[in-house]
Amino acid sequence: MYIKRKIEDKLLTLSDSFPVVIVTGARQVGKTTLLKHLSQADRKFVSLDIPENKMMATFEPDAFLQKYEPPVVIDEFQYAPELLRYIKAYVDKHKNCGDFWLTGSQSFVSMKNASESLAGRAGIINLYSLSNSEITGTLFGEYEPSFDGLQSRMSSASPMSKRETFERILKGGMPRLYENFTATNYDYFSAYFQTYLSRDIKDLAQVADELSFYKFIQVCSTLAAKQVSYTEISKRVGITANKAKQWMSILVSSGIIVLLQPYFSNALKRVVKTSKMYFMDTGLLCYLRGIESADALERSAESGDIFENYVVSEINKSYACAGKHPPLYYYRDANNRKEIDLLIERDGVVFPIEIKEGSNPDGKAAKNFDAVSPLGNIGTGNIICNSKDIYPVAPNTWAVPHWCV
Repeated sequence: MYIKRKIEDKLLTLSDSFPVVIVTGARQVGKTTLLKHLSQADRKFVSLDIPENKMMATFEPDAFLQKYEPPVVIDEFQYAPELLRYIKAYVDKHKNCGDFWLTGSQSFVSMKNASESLAGRAGIINLYSLSNSEITGTLFGEYEPSFDGLQSRMSSASPMSKRETFERILKGGMPRLYENFTATNYDYFSAYFQTYLSRDIKDLAQVADELSFYKFIQVCSTLAAKQVSYTEISKRVGITANKAKQWMSILVSSGIIVLLQPYFSNALKRVVKTSKMYFMDTGLLCYLRGIESADALERSAESGDIFENYVVSEINKSYACAGKHPPLYYYRDANNRKEIDLLIERDGVVFPIEIKEGSNPDGKAAKNFDAVSPLGNIGTGNIICNSKDIYPVAPNTWAVPHWCV
């Protein structure tokens, strides 16, 4: 069963504008399925995950491009980086938009080679696991925190009970889980991590000690929605802080984690400079934390952090699915007295966002919004929560059901 992706129109627009379109993202988020679904009958498909195809692309690139003459989808192109030079020569000669659609699961290596070889010739898309609006079929665009934007979403959004919310968080957004898949979430993510993440990590950084890396990503899962401390991580894992930074960059470049940067402005004094960490798929996050049921998740002392992670990842996906860079930040002063979970900057306006697991937040949830008032141009405040409807909680601030994201 194919689930329609919000990014489809953007991908086709890029294909009409560039000779090459590159789709990167973590394993099994649907890159290949997306491109196969959008391909017309004349577009060939070849995967470099197959050894003989990889060998031909690496050692006989001219013959490879003759056999798989464009238009073509080349899956897992990072396995033959030498091929990029030949693709560049081909597109410079023929100048046809949409000739090459490439997918790559290892975005750090893929993008480094592609940016050097295909500069100005490639449109790039970062794909994540399914968003809630893709699962429900509402296909919302980037999150609009203004009151008018919120109202327009309410008319077509699919309401969720608190129980349904935690079931969705536990399941995550991997497309395979929404097909006729009978194994448990735990079985799926266990196989996913061992078969895909471990292999990709080996390719990216020659990680010799798999147990240490597994411990590293488990420690990261306990710090989701918190500020990143490489010193703390290194001590808990038993590696150096520099190694922790290296491994973190791999998780970020592989699309597993996003780091939310603190908002900086000369108008705001003494703000922290440390990033906050979020997993882009909450199913994987729950697996790493050893949570196997929605009941256990709802009762967990970490449910608030995991709910915050879910909302931030959904807002991040809403921008990525529209083909835009997410303009997301957070605020915390250097004295740790005031914090705002999320700031969205759109057209020079800053929208403060708090994320609360509860169903009936009041004005106290917005008590820190005045911390960014020196910026001057402050938009509608949102308290994203488990409420059943939009309602006012403070001046220019609204409680917002998370399923409107």
